[in-house]
Amino acid sequence: MTVTQTIRSPISLFVAIASALTAGIFFAFSTFVMQALGQQTAAAGIAAMQAINITVINPWFMVVFFGPGLIGLLLALTTFRPFNQPGALFWLAGTVLYLVGTIGVTIAGNVPLNDALAVVNPDSAAGATLWAQYLNDWTVWNHVRTVAAAIAAVLFTLARSTAS
Repeated sequence: MTVTQTIRSPISLFVAIASALTAGIFFAFSTFVMQALGQQTAAAGIAAMQAINITVINPWFMVVFFGPGLIGLLLALTTFRPFNQPGALFWLAGTVLYLVGTIGVTIAGNVPLNDALAVVNPDSAAGATLWAQYLNDWTVWNHVRTVAAAIAAVLFTLARSTAS
């Protein structure tokens, strides 16, 4: 077993688990967190989501969220080349799906919505109007992220089992 293979195994395990964790976090938001926030007054829901959007920026979440994309890409470009190796196509597909469907959707879809919510006064009429639309739009994008991260986790797991 080479050093690359020895290092690849735990790192690829981290990528598969972190993708699944990310999917689980997003799944929780899609299935009950956003519904619970929507049952609050607009002011309370906005204030809670503003707090969530601040506290989510922490090292633990960032490693789990960005790790699969960055490490997945690094492994795809280094240890799985040439792409005819066992598991390489699963790995490449998982990486692309995670980068586009999870990180890309977050940057292009959810973050702009969060930025708009961050500057609104929770007690204002404009806030209430924004909140009603935010709940729907943010959750739709979150469904996409959930599915993308879950499928990526499956693909990373298949890549590991095929390459073993």
